[in-house]
Amino acid sequence: MIGYLRKTARLFHPDSKRTIILPLDHGLSEGTLPGLEDLGSLLQSIAHVRLQGVILHKGMVLAHASEISLEQSLIVHLSAGTRHGLPPYNKALVCSVQEALRLGADMVSMHINIGNELEDRMLSDLGACVEEAHQLGLPLLAMIYARGGQIVHETDSALVAHSIRVGAELGVDMIKVPYCGNPNSFAKAVTSCPVPVVVSGGPCNGDFRLFLRTLKEVLETGVAGVCIGRNVFQQDNPARALAEICTLVHGPAS
Repeated sequence: MIGYLRKTARLFHPDSKRTIILPLDHGLSEGTLPGLEDLGSLLQSIAHVRLQGVILHKGMVLAHASEISLEQSLIVHLSAGTRHGLPPYNKALVCSVQEALRLGADMVSMHINIGNELEDRMLSDLGACVEEAHQLGLPLLAMIYARGGQIVHETDSALVAHSIRVGAELGVDMIKVPYCGNPNSFAKAVTSCPVPVVVSGGPCNGDFRLFLRTLKEVLETGVAGVCIGRNVFQQDNPARALAEICTLVHGPAS
């Protein structure tokens, strides 16, 4: 099997055939968010949880490599932009695939936004990075959102379906999108995609029980798993919150 396909397969739990990925890349775009003040302690607290992957920017990989569990795939994020930039939905490459590989990455990830005046450059970056990553034996996770001047409602079901299709057309290995709220249309888009689709968690929900109920609905659409950050690390007890998500996604621990 081709190297990047083997690495993608390792991201899925052997029993549930689903994946749970924890993105911790928010600090570059948002600053020091609550829950990310002590990244090392957070990584240590979740080392025992049935988590398949962690997403970090290169600097945090260098700073916290020893706290990342060897049981969890390291996903190095290649793109970024801050909320202070104009426009704030711009994402530029800040790490090369080669550098991510030198850091020990099992996978690389990118965030792109469609429906704006910078779409052409972000799509070009994604296409080039897919080719480079595959040449080096790494899979690529694409986080694709509809954001910008042309977008009124970024979780519109047609826009989310189009975002999924963009990733499939450009040959990525896994696609992260927000849930549109319509299980039927979302399931149709997921089913038509030739690569795994995972759903984002969005801003921290003050009602974690309600968040879990929504997540249960999402899982019934056929998604391959979840990629949830703020609804984990901004909970009072992130390890416990993640363990509950694991039970929902993977089933009770044996």
